[in-house]
Amino acid sequence: MASVAASFVQRGKKIVAIGRNYAAHAKELNNPTPKEPFFFLKPTTSYVASGGNVEIPSGIIAHYEVELGLVIGKGGRDIPQSSAEAHVAGYTLAVDMTARNLQDKVKKQGLPWSAAKGFDTFTPIGPFIPKSTVKEPHDLRLLLKINGITKQDGTTADMIFRIPRLIEHISSIMTLEEGDLILTGTPEGVGALVAGDKVECALADSDGKELASLEFTATARQGGYQFQG
Repeated sequence: MASVAASFVQRGKKIVAIGRNYAAHAKELNNPTPKEPFFFLKPTTSYVASGGNVEIPSGIIAHYEVELGLVIGKGGRDIPQSSAEAHVAGYTLAVDMTARNLQDKVKKQGLPWSAAKGFDTFTPIGPFIPKSTVKEPHDLRLLLKINGITKQDGTTADMIFRIPRLIEHISSIMTLEEGDLILTGTPEGVGALVAGDKVECALADSDGKELASLEFTATARQGGYQFQG
């Protein structure tokens, strides 16, 4: 199980991203707090490894959202909360990049978010963290800095819906498969990146031990999509 999960970036089939799972983040974007989990999908082609570049398309306002990632090690359908943990192989540190102005535009039109979330390089991803090294996934610190200045500093204790509930909900709709990644939501403090920004992220446990780090640079994408307001 672990060998497949450890190579989730190469072998996973989908990224399932939970929206508005931290009340303060929902509030900062003037969104209502959800009554049940809701999610969107991101393509695995959006992965970019730590040390790489996030390419911002022309005209796009690109927001960072640091998140705890959940790596599925055992697939399943209709997984109850009581056995959800058995389907988890480990964790990772990720950033869900969002084309915020494109997202705002399509939301007003009642259209899907796929383009706003799915650009190449829009899921910077850290290393695989085996489940055995994480004592309590709901008591981890998420940190994101831009050019050395802290922008996000939150705790997974503030999740509205916890991991077993997320697995239960997602698997009641679509089968989860080995190597799939669940992004569990972001704390408050999201904002825009501009070309040249250096981003550093960290995931730490309640004792302050760093479990993972992730860094990348924002660059201007050459060619490709151009936003039309």
